Amino acid sequence: MTGGLGPTKDDVTKKTLADYFDSPMSFHQETYDRMAAYFARIGRKMPDAAVIQATLPDKAVLLPNKVGSAPGMWFERDGKVFISLPGVPFEMQYLMQEEALPRLSARFPGSPIEHRTLRTAGEGESAIAKRIETFEDNLPANIKLAYLPSLGQVRLRLTGTWNDAIIPPNAQAVLREQLNAKAAELHALLPDLVYGTGEDTLEQVVGDLLRKQNLQFGTAESCTGGYVAHLITSVPGASDYFPGSIVSYSNDMKMNLLGVQADTLAQFGAVSAETVREMVAGALNTLQADIALAISGIAGPDGGTPEKPVGTVWIAVGNRDRIVTIKQVFARDRAKNIQLSGVYGLNAVRKFLLGQL
Repeated sequence: MTGGLGPTKDDVTKKTLADYFDSPMSFHQETYDRMAAYFARIGRKMPDAAVIQATLPDKAVLLPNKVGSAPGMWFERDGKVFISLPGVPFEMQYLMQEEALPRLSARFPGSPIEHRTLRTAGEGESAIAKRIETFEDNLPANIKLAYLPSLGQVRLRLTGTWNDAIIPPNAQAVLREQLNAKAAELHALLPDLVYGTGEDTLEQVVGDLLRKQNLQFGTAESCTGGYVAHLITSVPGASDYFPGSIVSYSNDMKMNLLGVQADTLAQFGAVSAETVREMVAGALNTLQADIALAISGIAGPDGGTPEKPVGTVWIAVGNRDRIVTIKQVFARDRAKNIQLSGVYGLNAVRKFLLGQL
């Protein structure tokens, strides 16, 4: 469980667990000292309420929190384990990875398990499932496939376990080899959709391609308002290949910063193939880039027309020799439209770099 370990009156988890396990609570000096060191490290005065956070159930095995204040707690009763972690996401993740999972593995040793994850962009889970139906139907009994969708992307996770009661010493290696083969087979079925594996991100993969091809990449963004630039620059070392972005939200900025022609805007509108093509050409020149991405759309909730409803987005990617345009119609939710535009735009850049677009 997560949350409720702080010093305020609404933090009831610790007291509830102490009551449930009939455990008295005592001041824990080691926890207090660690909290004092933590606040000193981040340059903040330790609050008086830290004494409350350092008062802990005697029956708990404490999980030291090196990235925050409240420790995690581990209780056992009748062969069952109860784990209480802080609710702050990065603190919870740290304790889960560094303390909870290793202790659980030692406490409940089980059969081997292996995962392989392929990351895809550009199609929904239903379309993917149709393409790989035969593959999924023919998976061995000890391998399962999970579809884990997010906006514009789907993670395909293969999980292998050991079915036999007797587990040989080489079971993990056998599973690993089996899953590697199945992951390669799945990848071959979706060559246009798979962009990475494991913890890869689309922006990281695009960055690696740009670095490998020694190219400079720029963006010209309208409806996304710099969201693609944010994604690109979230990757360490992005300055190697990303000189900058032009957020040309108004028509005046499209004309003044990117050289989009007034006639183009008057005849076709800001959300059009013609406009994003000129935005790419302008970005290539202004940013001195080798490849550029342009996005213009109607994020909503207002501004749509019968011809161009909310969610209509035009994407263009290209270099000085060739520019490709793509039209998408997304949802009616503004935040989703912006995020989907970013994902589809970056995926278009990836495919362009690979010669798939």
